[in-house]
Amino acid sequence: MKTLKVNIVTPDGPVSETEANMVIATTEIGEIGILPGHIAMVAPLQIGALRLKKDNSTVHVAVHGGFIEVRPDVVTVLAQQAELASDIDIARAERAAKRAEEKLQAKADKLEMQLAELDLRRAINRLNVSKQK
Repeated sequence: MKTLKVNIVTPDGPVSETEANMVIATTEIGEIGILPGHIAMVAPLQIGALRLKKDNSTVHVAVHGGFIEVRPDVVTVLAQQAELASDIDIARAERAAKRAEEKLQAKADKLEMQLAELDLRRAINRLNVSKQK
């Protein structure tokens, strides 16, 4: 079966360089599935799970914004943050979710509320992806 080369990169450096039969990403307009030979495109990513399917296994990656660039044989994810499910510190993610929930309950100003909501979404995404190990 044909494969795509998949590169996941953050400002801190590469997160993963692998191959997959299919990539499923959460973009701002919804989920997209990418197979080898896909038309070239670029799309902004939402906070969500990136799934890399190869043969009978799936690798889950928590992605927190950024862009996906698709070419017929290569997918590049340029993410603000990305973590493989196996690398997620569950206790740290739970603490981050709790802090964000406390900030939301404190009813701070609008900007602080929006930042707390983003923190909470990222923490929940990490927790959901970590369950897919």
